[in-house]
Amino acid sequence: MFDVTLDGVAYQEMHVDGGAFAQAFLYPAGLTRQRRVRMAGGQLVAPATAYVIRNGRLDAEWATTERSTMGVAARAITTMIAASGINDVLRIYNTTQRDGIGFNLAYIGSDFTQKLPEPFDQGYMRALFDYGYQRARRGYDWAKRPPV
Repeated sequence: MFDVTLDGVAYQEMHVDGGAFAQAFLYPAGLTRQRRVRMAGGQLVAPATAYVIRNGRLDAEWATTERSTMGVAARAITTMIAASGINDVLRIYNTTQRDGIGFNLAYIGSDFTQKLPEPFDQGYMRALFDYGYQRARRGYDWAKRPPV
């Protein structure tokens, strides 16, 4: 909870994970309108490249679901948030293609197979860090398009 004051009146605001709304964004669509106009007119435009780092997977993760209203609801919410993240990456990719901007994507690939036993598990977090570190040491192989 955050204490805020608006027009002299004190309120408390609750802030939740913004990933429930949008997990990634690049730039407002209107920002590159002039770039598209110049490109359409055959004018030269400065090269631009986007680097998108997705702190998550882009493939479906199988999971058991408890046979209860809360179990099904929790799995549905988890699935919707994951799908939202995938859709964000696809939207960003389509925007860069429309605007003539290079696209580079990093994400947790299907080759990372360790399972998360519980939230904030130290062993899992270390393995995930090492996964990214080893990929970077090899000269990170940025994906030029989403794998979906």
